[in-house]
Amino acid sequence: MAILFGCDAIQLEYPTKRVLDGVTLGVNEGDRIGIVGKNGDGKSTLLAVLAGALEPDDGRVTHRRGLTVGLLGQRDALDAADTVHHAVVGDAPEYEWAASARIRHIIDGLIADVPWEGTVGALSGGQRRRVDLARLLIGDYDVLMLDEPTNHLDMRTINWLADHLKARWQTGQGALLVVTHDRWFLDEVCTTMWEVHDGRVDPFEGGYSAYILQRVERDRLAQVAEERRRNMARKELAWLSRGAQARSTKPKFRVEAARELIADVPPLRNELELKRLAVARLGKQVIDVIDVDAGYEPGEPVLEDVTWLIGAGDRYGLLGDNGAGKSTLIDIIQGKLAPLAGRVKIGQTVRFGVLSQQLDELKPLEGDTIREVLARYKRVYVVDGKETSPEKLLERLGFTTQQLWSRIGDLSGGQRRRLMLLLTILEEPNVLILDEPGNDLDTDMLAIVEDLLDSWPGTLILVTHDRYLMERVTDQQFAIIDGHLRHVPGGVDEYLRLAAHAADPRTAPRSSTTPAASASKPATSGLTNAERQRLRKEAASLERRIETQRTRAAALEAEMLAIDPTDYQALQSQQQAIAEAHAAIDDLETAWLEVSEQLEGN
Repeated sequence: MAILFGCDAIQLEYPTKRVLDGVTLGVNEGDRIGIVGKNGDGKSTLLAVLAGALEPDDGRVTHRRGLTVGLLGQRDALDAADTVHHAVVGDAPEYEWAASARIRHIIDGLIADVPWEGTVGALSGGQRRRVDLARLLIGDYDVLMLDEPTNHLDMRTINWLADHLKARWQTGQGALLVVTHDRWFLDEVCTTMWEVHDGRVDPFEGGYSAYILQRVERDRLAQVAEERRRNMARKELAWLSRGAQARSTKPKFRVEAARELIADVPPLRNELELKRLAVARLGKQVIDVIDVDAGYEPGEPVLEDVTWLIGAGDRYGLLGDNGAGKSTLIDIIQGKLAPLAGRVKIGQTVRFGVLSQQLDELKPLEGDTIREVLARYKRVYVVDGKETSPEKLLERLGFTTQQLWSRIGDLSGGQRRRLMLLLTILEEPNVLILDEPGNDLDTDMLAIVEDLLDSWPGTLILVTHDRYLMERVTDQQFAIIDGHLRHVPGGVDEYLRLAAHAADPRTAPRSSTTPAASASKPATSGLTNAERQRLRKEAASLERRIETQRTRAAALEAEMLAIDPTDYQALQSQQQAIAEAHAAIDDLETAWLEVSEQLEGN
């Protein structure tokens, strides 16, 4: 494969940190590279240096002669007074760009709903992002470098972008470098990963999932080496501590070696242990949304005929395009917005904890320090049976002791989101509503937040365009399509199919009664609310049993490898046990499918 560009021993240092320290890399034709790392470790800086937008302090970046590079920054440089038309295609005459099927496909896929002659300044953040993407993608570049391309995009647009990038070049041609925290996107479009950390860049073969497996193995080997070094340190310390008189006669090189071993021990990794904070007890009734029309203007409902029964311990994901009505439904659930029709019943024991997308709750606190804000909460919380303070809990979310004195207004986006997540949980709610909790978080911190949400003991409602996060922490997904709410047992894939179907006028249903409306109305379904609740609990129980059986089958298969290959009787017995486990999984999956069909069909 021909090399397109590379860098040799590049160094870049800011006043308080060395970002790149002697980095040497090469990019070949056909490379599809995902760049990951913690916030502030230099991912965007590396992209800017490779694109030639930023000069390194030392070293050099070389491009193949005639190479064209398209760079998408985290912030666009669009002129607010410009029209969308001019921002995307510039001064090119219409007959040129309109004659290109590729350009028309990009415009239709990204900005079909954006006013073509409207001004950029009148657009929302998500619309501006899509306009900037369209501007870049219509160009014919050898290399694309994208910095957080999925920011502000809804799940359907992210899916379109992944498909476009996979088909943009033929195999072995072009190159893509992408910085993103969207792990599904990384797995979908990337074949190589670069991890930026401590001034270095470590390459890994495969997409995000393969990178995680390799990194776990790397960390395991590092742990073995660290344990060996600690054992050496203990021996040296024991040797040094055999009395003052003895120490005075020790060879100097042994003393220095021991001190080196001790001084070199790295700090312990930040860990999150908010797994069992107390929550207020939930009663039998949590939230019932029944036959609701909702909107902000009489006669112009955003949502129509919505019924959604939310019980104790339910973990629901809410899907929908930007502007579909997700925020409206969240307001209805909390009782912040009165329905235009229908009724909403909120249980007496319900205590909401809400993490909003814009983090408006932090605005009145911007002049306060983190420590001052935490002082307004209880001084002691019990986590897994042990008492701890809010400050200690925040440190486990990646904050240092020194950062506790920082003012809220000076925090980065990721720090503000982590702080607000903790403050929300410290209120000890029993219904947790999270609107885009993954925004501004790096992949490592997202994994920590997922661990927390995995063990959340109350009811969870999640709104996110991060497909990986959605599928990881919720049990059931619901989608808002054309103003109606419907259950999507097939998850994100089913939602994307339904959304594409609804968006295509050629496939739109002729009947005035949509599938979503008939699915959400118990009055015409033949099932009572109690029966639907029972079926949902049965489905959740079957899912847990399926997972248990899968774990058992995997353990049996692992045990098979340890059996003596010449012991045919033991092998046959183990194989029979494995077959029985898989048969049990098949039976449980069939039962789950029958229950799901009853729920969906009624």
